[in-house]
Amino acid sequence: MVDSIRHFFERNGFDVSSRLGDRLGMRVVNVRLFFIYFSFVTVGLSFGLYLILAFILKLKDKIYTKRTSVFDL
Repeated sequence: MVDSIRHFFERNGFDVSSRLGDRLGMRVVNVRLFFIYFSFVTVGLSFGLYLILAFILKLKDKIYTKRTSVFDL
């Protein structure tokens, strides 16, 4: 059961860590480690922060889509 949950999140991940790492110019591994350590310190607060960032990034992707021409609306 744990493996199926892990595979689900690996397939359908939100890419928050990779996008945040690209934006900040950091390696993705360091960003993921920050979220893991921060969640231990704040007792799960960073998991909520991660979900909020995922929601904002998904909303941004829906609003700001690149269109090739005006007629793609």
